[in-house]
Amino acid sequence: MTVQETITIAALFQAICAKLYKLRSQNLNFMMYSRALLNENKWRAGRYGIDGSMIDFGKEMEVNTRVLIYELLDFVDDVLPELGSRHAINNVHKMLEQGTGADRQLKVFEETKSLVNVVDLIHTQFLRGL
Repeated sequence: MTVQETITIAALFQAICAKLYKLRSQNLNFMMYSRALLNENKWRAGRYGIDGSMIDFGKEMEVNTRVLIYELLDFVDDVLPELGSRHAINNVHKMLEQGTGADRQLKVFEETKSLVNVVDLIHTQFLRGL
């Protein structure tokens, strides 16, 4: 929801792409899962956010989403120095501790039942911290 959170998410996606490229260039494979399975986790993420659980396909069990995010951070850690984005990625920890923009929006809506107040929140927080 804020510019800093957007930069953080963009840096995380960049790191994922760099890691997958690195694995591919070393002829290392990774598991390919069906779109239906991936869509299940996508739905869970949208419905429950970071406080929910997702399916860890390797373990074949539900796992807390925060745990999976920390595993993702470990997965991409070795490409961060080359990308120079560790400072941006470190903000993921703050987002996990303090909640996401979606969490803040839901809280305002639950308290006020007003979408106008949600839009006001987005407007006031977008440039916060810059």
